[in-house]
Amino acid sequence: MAETSHAASPVADQLRADILSGTLPPGERLVEIGLSERYDVGRAAIRAALVELQGEGLVEREANRGATVRRVSLVEAIEITEARGVLEGLVARLAAERATDDERAELVGIVAEMDAAVTAGDPTGYSELNRVFHRRLREVSRHQVATVLVDNLRNRAVHHQFRLAVVTGRAEESLEQHRAVAQAVAAGDPDAAEAAMRDHLDSVAGVLRHWNELGVTV
Repeated sequence: MAETSHAASPVADQLRADILSGTLPPGERLVEIGLSERYDVGRAAIRAALVELQGEGLVEREANRGATVRRVSLVEAIEITEARGVLEGLVARLAAERATDDERAELVGIVAEMDAAVTAGDPTGYSELNRVFHRRLREVSRHQVATVLVDNLRNRAVHHQFRLAVVTGRAEESLEQHRAVAQAVAAGDPDAAEAAMRDHLDSVAGVLRHWNELGVTV
């Protein structure tokens, strides 16, 4: 499911979850009658869900061609990551200022689980813990607008996040970047927390820029 609450109908939530999980990959045609059978709802509910997810940047609808899962280019993914760097830098700063002792310990604990996933060679588990870490930071920051904006941005680039998770050596590098964020938040150091998060997302953007220079297709 998406990481923040939406006012949408349950079918929109189900469709969103299938897109974010990769069950419905980029470029997949979203045929109303097939979706109606898949989710056991009427076609009007499907159309409403498609309109909503189009607004979130997850679905593309064209006249006379129907709807598809939207492909996000590397150029757009880079811009998304750059925007996330600004917003999530703010989130990390606020988390360092506002986290309770229990929340600080929880974030450090999540990084310890991420470390175990890397050691075990479990990229899927690491990717899920990565998602949890960023979500909990947003919740701890208690900044609702930033939370909604970051959630939307992360969802739009989720396909690229899956690809990054399996790049050789990327998980180890990412782990140390997350550890730096968690340690800064635990120490109550807003400047260090923001800088560490900005460094992390600049590193992500750097990988995407490299792929773009190489002409990697999405």
